[in-house]
Amino acid sequence: MNAQPVRKVIVVGGGTAGWMAAAVLSKAFEGRLNVTLIESDEIGIVGVGEATIPSIRHINSFLGLDEDDFLRQTNGTFKLGIQFNGWRRAKDTYIHAFGDIGLLIGLAPFHHYWLRARAGGATESIWTYSINAAAAARNKFDRLERVGASRLGGVKYAFHFDASLYAKYLRGHSEARGVRRVEGKIVDVRLDNESGFVRSVRLEGGAEHEGDLFIDCSGFRGLLIEQALKAGYDDWTRWLPCDRAAAVPCEHGDELRPYTQANAREAGWQWRIPLQNRVGNGHVYSSAFIDDDRAARILMDNLEGRPLAEPRIIRFTTGMRKKCWVKNCIAVGLASGFLEPLESTSIHLIQSTLARLVSMFPDMSFDKTLIGEFNRKTRIEFESVRDFIILHYYANERADSDFWKSRREMSVPEALRTKIDMFRASGQIYRENEELFTEVGWLQVLLGQGVTPQAYHPIADNLTNEQLEQFLTDIRTLIERAVAGMPPHHQFIERNCKA
Repeated sequence: MNAQPVRKVIVVGGGTAGWMAAAVLSKAFEGRLNVTLIESDEIGIVGVGEATIPSIRHINSFLGLDEDDFLRQTNGTFKLGIQFNGWRRAKDTYIHAFGDIGLLIGLAPFHHYWLRARAGGATESIWTYSINAAAAARNKFDRLERVGASRLGGVKYAFHFDASLYAKYLRGHSEARGVRRVEGKIVDVRLDNESGFVRSVRLEGGAEHEGDLFIDCSGFRGLLIEQALKAGYDDWTRWLPCDRAAAVPCEHGDELRPYTQANAREAGWQWRIPLQNRVGNGHVYSSAFIDDDRAARILMDNLEGRPLAEPRIIRFTTGMRKKCWVKNCIAVGLASGFLEPLESTSIHLIQSTLARLVSMFPDMSFDKTLIGEFNRKTRIEFESVRDFIILHYYANERADSDFWKSRREMSVPEALRTKIDMFRASGQIYRENEELFTEVGWLQVLLGQGVTPQAYHPIADNLTNEQLEQFLTDIRTLIERAVAGMPPHHQFIERNCKA
């Protein structure tokens, strides 16, 4: 017999996290939940999460959003991957492209056949066999499910968009489903004396809002999860010491690129995110190595267009809550933790937390085993993303700053060390515990950062030299033809989703 169901959900905080939570819950439990979102116009949002990964398309589809309309309303553009400049050495560049690389043949992943060809003298890079990488290099884009009539997968894409406009867009959809928005600043959180559960929040002016389940989307403050429930925080600064970001928008100064850029700087890195109406820029850095004024100068000196504002400094501590679900409160977004947006995971982590909540949605008994499993899975995901980001810093060969030297000399988590050692020894990559990044994602960053396998899988020797050469040539030809037929990125937007 089920316990009494949860009926009243209070979402604390707006922005992308809050309105995504409201939209997902009101859709998933349509007509069965009373969802109230409380936000204050006085409290700003971070609002720099403008780049995403392909999983964003799943939640948009679930919510029933029309993709072209969503892009028009958010000044959105398409994203084929992330280009990394200067991360291995100052002049090096590579791309972490979404989607497949090559074609599966036999029992070994494609890259082992590529490694065999390289051992025999071939010079083509692994990205020659990625349709996303080939399209990105030419600033082209198209919605392509497959490459012609072949078995090659088509274009996998995500988006760049204005996060504040996305929140506004989700608000409209949420309110149409009955979500109630309350304007106000929370000044007190009332806990039950016996259970310690959150019972209500009180606003300036005295209004009190009770709930069964509380979603904390209050950002870094963690108004409920930390200030009221004392969840605790795991600080990961020893691996990821960047603790600040200077952010500024600018005008377009070049072609509308269908990819995010992450450009390494002396004590961190700079993002470039092209929207339809502007470019989002930010400099993520470690205050232990440079001060705010110098960080802001580096950012402004490396803009491609005229700045549209003064740089804004954002402070953060990389890490996560020791528990993201405590009692009847679940932290979502920045309230749950922070990982720098190097691989555009901020909005994904909101989305995956909400998907986990829907699949493990509680009743009024708030079963401790369920909560424990939720926290375990959430930690696995955060830690796997953390390790993937650490890899970019650790596997560098830069000798031009103390910051990069310190990253190369740090001790990394054991799981990451094992991945690197295994890939270097045998070219093998294994994905564990439903971690976010695929083997193909790890492959690109490992190779891009200069981690080179010493061997390939022996199954790759099943092909003759002639068969291997023909196999690789056919893939390159198919990709070349497909990309040649694509329109330029800006032209595709003009035709389909111009704001």
